[in-house]
Amino acid sequence: MNDERRNGLLTGLTVVAMVIAGVGHYLLPATPVWSWIGMGATVVVFAAGGVPAAIRALTTLWHERELDIDLLMVVAALAAAAVGAALEGAVLLTLFSVSTTLEHSAMGRARRAIEALMDLRPDRTLRRTANGTEEVAVEDLSPGDVVILRPGARVPVDAVVVEGEGQIDESTVTGESTPVHKTAGAPVFEATVNLHGILAIEVRKPLAESTVARMIQLVTEAQAARSPSERFSEWFGQRYTVAVLGGSVLAFLVFLGLDQGWHEALYRAATLLVAASPCAIVISVPAAILSALSASARGGVLFKGGAALETLAGVRTFAFDKTGTLTTGKPEVVEIVCDGDEEEFLTRLAGLEAYSEHPIADAIRRTAAARGLTPFPVREARAVPGEGMVGLDDQGMIWAGNARLAARMGAKSAPVAHPEEILALHAGAETLVLLGRGAKLLGALTVADRPRESSAAGIEALRLSGVERVEMLTGDRRAVAERIGAGLGIRPAEIHADLLPEDKVRLVAEFAAKGRVAFVGDGVNDAAALARADVGIAMGAAGSEVALQAADVALLSEDISRLAEAHRLARRTAGIIRQNLVFAMGAMVTLVVSSLFFNLPLPLAVIGHEGGTVLVVLNGLRLLADPIRLSTARPR
Repeated sequence: MNDERRNGLLTGLTVVAMVIAGVGHYLLPATPVWSWIGMGATVVVFAAGGVPAAIRALTTLWHERELDIDLLMVVAALAAAAVGAALEGAVLLTLFSVSTTLEHSAMGRARRAIEALMDLRPDRTLRRTANGTEEVAVEDLSPGDVVILRPGARVPVDAVVVEGEGQIDESTVTGESTPVHKTAGAPVFEATVNLHGILAIEVRKPLAESTVARMIQLVTEAQAARSPSERFSEWFGQRYTVAVLGGSVLAFLVFLGLDQGWHEALYRAATLLVAASPCAIVISVPAAILSALSASARGGVLFKGGAALETLAGVRTFAFDKTGTLTTGKPEVVEIVCDGDEEEFLTRLAGLEAYSEHPIADAIRRTAAARGLTPFPVREARAVPGEGMVGLDDQGMIWAGNARLAARMGAKSAPVAHPEEILALHAGAETLVLLGRGAKLLGALTVADRPRESSAAGIEALRLSGVERVEMLTGDRRAVAERIGAGLGIRPAEIHADLLPEDKVRLVAEFAAKGRVAFVGDGVNDAAALARADVGIAMGAAGSEVALQAADVALLSEDISRLAEAHRLARRTAGIIRQNLVFAMGAMVTLVVSSLFFNLPLPLAVIGHEGGTVLVVLNGLRLLADPIRLSTARPR
């Protein structure tokens, strides 16, 4: 029997025994039989409701040297029994047991919200063999295996489509409500659904490294990593518990010194002990944080802990990388200008760009492949951050990159045969890539990217939510950046172009000096800026191990509208935490004042204390019903 079920059964037994004790005390005639029944029921309440709490409290005291709130409740109940108010002590233990069970159930619900994805994994799948297909357990799949997906089948592991095309429902992973069209070469993620068509997919990762497994690991780690508010709440609770216990002893001595009698002094001290207990204050923060973490994960946004969630709520400046973040990251080659044969130019350029992971390099390789060209062998290739690539081919050193790299190499502004064409490319609004050998410029090409469909709406949603500044940081030329920014509603003053990686870090630091800043990038080329920002956010992180490790927040989908929704959820979480703390502290002050100066009855202190604890938990759980959703903002 698991702990949750055992606690539920003990709480149920406590409630039943309390009902019997209450009925025997208040409603039935005072006969010896009912007196014994009522007394026995009260003993059962103390045993079922008090003994588990006492064991938990003593275990914590012995192993961690900390006074637990459970100890306060047990001491208060025993004090009530000692002065002849055993029924009031039983009421305290009953309500405390019920509230503790509800609290654990609520926290378990928050933790299980994302783990429900585990149930979406298929147990068995069809693996292609030399003789056809065979049904195997998903655990038996290895990288390189080819799986056949029939219509309606769930994807068993992260893979890549090798044959066929069709629509995939990715809502379980990215939160996207619209199916995504997949063709050969497209990635597919575990637990998504093949809607129609027959797909052959090649396994790329073992089950233990799948998207869902990483999501669950990240959420579990996030829920274990306490936010600043949670750490303060825990720190406060430990020290305040000691203060409450000491204050109750002092109050008992004061009441005794006022000639109120031993029974009355102990009864009022027990009432003060219950009234001043910080249960509601301690649970108010984690109830909201855990619920928000689970709600955001269901919407395709993974926070690496409550600290990132709390920090995001205070962010007023968002800085975006351009390529692959605000744009699709799938640029296309537009124009080529070179000396000599164009195919040889593309072959050598593709050979050098074969070592780069940048989207522009991918565009060049795709263009060469479409023309049936084989990249020329290049050795000792290396990246020059923010500038391009350098390597060696059969004729010596060769380089490809932007104007900064060309200047570093001492290259002329244009080859002799085509000066006007190169100058025209420089003046255009497309991204320019130059190819050269030493100081000689061999040619150039331009590639054009386009904004994501969600970028304009997402940026406008951020502005509407109170974000003061939206900045674009890019290593591209200013003409290119302004072309993209104009379509997204980003003002020229908010566009920063021709940047090196260290320039992005410097700008993020300048933004951070004026308030909290979030940097949104791809998690690969912008690691330094992601680390420098108050909140680093990786875009389109489904399947990207680097992105998941580099940032504080990972957006599994490539929809920037989710970012605005995550910001809204973070701010709402901060608001609910404030509500919980104000309510919990206000209720505690009211109960303490009433117990000190107005002879508050112990049952009312119990109801106020336990009722307040349940209310703050339920208020925090409201966030579970507030998942990340698509923004309704219209693009400009």
